[in-house]
Amino acid sequence: MPEGSSSPRTLAEALRTRDDEELAALLRARPDLLNPVPNDVTQLATRAGTRASVVRALERLDRFALQTAEALAVAPDPAPYATLLALLSGDEGDPDIEAALPRALGVLRGQALVWGGEDRLRLVRTARELLAPSPTRPSPTGLGPTVAEATSGMSPGRLQDILASAGLPTTHDPVSAVASLTSLFTDRRRMGALLDTAPSEALTVLDRLVWGPPYGEVTANPAPPVQWLRDHGMLLPASPRTVVLPREVALHLRGGRAHRVPEPVPPAVGPAATASLTQGRPQVVDSTAAGQAFTALSTVEDLLQDWHEGGPAVMRSGGLSVRDLKRTAAALDTGEQMAAFWIELAYAAGLLAADGKADERYAPTPAYDEWLTLPPAERWALLASAWLTATRTSGLIGGQDAKGRSLSALGPDLDRSATAEVRRRVLDLLAVLPAGTAPDPETVLARLRWERPLRGGTGADANAARSAADGSVDLRSRVAAWTLTEAETLGVTGRGALSAHGRALLGPSGPSGAGPDAARTPGPDAARTPGPDASRTPGAGPDPVALAAAALAPLLPEPLDHVLLQADLTAVAPGPLERPLAETLAVLADVESKGGATVYRFTPGSVRRALDAGRSASDLHTFLATHSRTPVPQPLSYLIDDVARRHGHLRIGAASAYVRCDDDALLDEILADKRSQGLRLRRLAPTVLAAQADPGPLLDGLRAMGYAPAAESAEGDVLITRAHARRTPPRTPPAPVPDGPPVPDATLLGAAVKAIRAGDLAATVERKPAPVPSPNGSLPRSSSAETLATVQAAAMTGSAIWIGYVNAEGSASQRVIAPVRVEGGFVTAYDHTADEVRTYPLHRITGVAELADDSA
Repeated sequence: MPEGSSSPRTLAEALRTRDDEELAALLRARPDLLNPVPNDVTQLATRAGTRASVVRALERLDRFALQTAEALAVAPDPAPYATLLALLSGDEGDPDIEAALPRALGVLRGQALVWGGEDRLRLVRTARELLAPSPTRPSPTGLGPTVAEATSGMSPGRLQDILASAGLPTTHDPVSAVASLTSLFTDRRRMGALLDTAPSEALTVLDRLVWGPPYGEVTANPAPPVQWLRDHGMLLPASPRTVVLPREVALHLRGGRAHRVPEPVPPAVGPAATASLTQGRPQVVDSTAAGQAFTALSTVEDLLQDWHEGGPAVMRSGGLSVRDLKRTAAALDTGEQMAAFWIELAYAAGLLAADGKADERYAPTPAYDEWLTLPPAERWALLASAWLTATRTSGLIGGQDAKGRSLSALGPDLDRSATAEVRRRVLDLLAVLPAGTAPDPETVLARLRWERPLRGGTGADANAARSAADGSVDLRSRVAAWTLTEAETLGVTGRGALSAHGRALLGPSGPSGAGPDAARTPGPDAARTPGPDASRTPGAGPDPVALAAAALAPLLPEPLDHVLLQADLTAVAPGPLERPLAETLAVLADVESKGGATVYRFTPGSVRRALDAGRSASDLHTFLATHSRTPVPQPLSYLIDDVARRHGHLRIGAASAYVRCDDDALLDEILADKRSQGLRLRRLAPTVLAAQADPGPLLDGLRAMGYAPAAESAEGDVLITRAHARRTPPRTPPAPVPDGPPVPDATLLGAAVKAIRAGDLAATVERKPAPVPSPNGSLPRSSSAETLATVQAAAMTGSAIWIGYVNAEGSASQRVIAPVRVEGGFVTAYDHTADEVRTYPLHRITGVAELADDSA
């Protein structure tokens, strides 16, 4: 697959032959090359060969594309296509490799890691340095140095001895000796005959080194088998105590194969052992997932209702303390790890944040109140989309960071840029399975490891270093396992299979893969931070959040406007309740149990709570009669009337505090009760008791004794106590941490390609020789008169010229312009480099030159 009519000599020349679409594809696959936009193709090629950029590009290769690059790193430079194919498929050949190699090579070409025609394939020098074997960094192939590299410091006499032992004629110089030995080792027939004469123990030594590592230690007096191998050059000295197996010998023993296990075809994502229970019955999956989605909404509401008046305090180091996490887990009736997941989910959705006050605490945000007004399906879709794009990784909570500090919920250092990509990719893999089919988790993990072997195993970037600190280098596999669990908990999947609303959440384009067995490399879009809205533009189609909500809405139960009152002072809600009914009932009664039906229990304390909130007994009777499908039980009516009759009979105000009551006998009863001794009460008047306790503890103390006191204001009015909602100032959800530069959109790519082409034109356009050549071949200097005359002549003839220009900041550049008008010390011209009309001060033009032909 040549890149041009003649083989390019450099990467820049190879890139220069690409069309605009191919250049845009390169910039999309490697967006780090765009910051800033290269001036020309030469600068683009230079930047594409820098170590940081090459490392990042290698980390985004699938396993077979990486194996192809590794094979090129140990092949001659340049290498013909046939040589590369032989290194990957071996002497016996492999039809899968033959079919997959063009695709893998196309990926490497597209990312500018490989260039040249099929007869002269070249790996970018930096990539060769990273992947080629060296004494300090073994090759992933397990191969060692070539004979020429291993004998570079060997004496000529020793080389001649090796030739003689191998039955080769001696030569007159080391170069021809190395060539003769290399020819022997690469000749399958002669090499086989030589190995037939080797001792069996020597073959055992070779078997231990053939697949790597190729280095072995020897003593000063090696054993006869090792000595035989050294004498015949099959083991060459790497140091006084170390020998190495030459690459040519290893390839012969391997049958010409560079890798022990080439993987040209990605592992298929297979169904789980239990998939037959739901396969072909997607409605079961959807119903199960909808039930989980409803539970997820209830859990998030319970969490934020628990923190309604102000949640736990923010630790000085940031985040939630272990004690507060345990308390929240107990309130949600779940484990600590799952409680951390719900807390992080609410935070990612922007429903929860720190309030920023002096005694900083966590509290719901104003967005939470808006979220509550939405239909349930829309509320779930917003939660799910926030989960899909979030880079904060709740699975890390409870572990330690690189400095040994504990990672806490809502704390710093929980962002992992790979999390969003892995989460999206896992759902994509589930989406390619038939509807209602749950995947085998091990096959999902195997596929992810194939798609990103460096990221999933030995990546050398910051993510890999950070994941090693998390306790495992393979962070991607851990995130994938967490994703499967979290998706089930959130209701994106049901019984392990992707639900209909989960598919809708991925967007109208569906999964990015063509199928479970498609030999695909994740395209450039896989590098972006995924999410329903990550790549959407106005007019790009329906919003995935809206699609998911529409798919889920018919599966959720309709809210009910009634409960069933029972004689045992309980109320049963047979389904989800309308919000006003649920809020009032939560004040009037205590939740006793949850599930398919929620059971509320009425107690004196809960009724008193409703009276404290400003409800009268008649209001409560009317409320229950209106919303109960069964008659109001007599015990419940008696309970309300009894509590209401005693409610407010005692009045407590601030002196420090006092108790007053028209019934002095009741005050006598309180004073005589031993339980009141801690309140330190004393009589001030027949109807007034004074206390040294504050009004709040005094209220609680008397209520604990079985009384129903009411607080009153300084004017003597009963204080109505309603729950005080604590809200943070408006907060934006935490922004996901991108995994590198964002993928540019089509507009930016088009402008960047145009700028690179224009800059390349200015740098490579043929110019007429200067009258006085510049000493270093750069733009010639010209006087002001010469500059003015040349510019005016170009404006009159409409021709383009080449100028050197220094802007106000002192930055020099070369430009191709077509002058239109010259006046007042300025030239107005069409700038081919910038592709727009600009005005330049003549005194900032350092020199001019006419073009040999008007190629602009």
